[in-house]
Amino acid sequence: MMSLEDKVLRKLFLGFIHIHILHHAQEHPIFGAWMVEELREHGYQISPGTLYPILHTMERDGLLVRQDRTVDGKVRKYYSTTEKGLHVLNEARQKAYELFKEIKE
Repeated sequence: MMSLEDKVLRKLFLGFIHIHILHHAQEHPIFGAWMVEELREHGYQISPGTLYPILHTMERDGLLVRQDRTVDGKVRKYYSTTEKGLHVLNEARQKAYELFKEIKE
């Protein structure tokens, strides 16, 4: 069973992952496998089975827009940040900055 500490950290990290996705998808269109690798470089062990539902939910919520492209004969889904997603990203940046200033000692 997951401890309370693990549950709290999991929720926090899921929030961070959403921010990473919005940030990178604003720089250039991203796809799932690339994002899994990018998150691993930041120390997040996330499986495609966890990431893809997050991407789909963010698309459904209007934070990301999807474009299907054929790459090597396969359809790959690319995601970009929407206006709404940029607004959320900017809000998150502000809140994260405020929090960091407060807890950085």
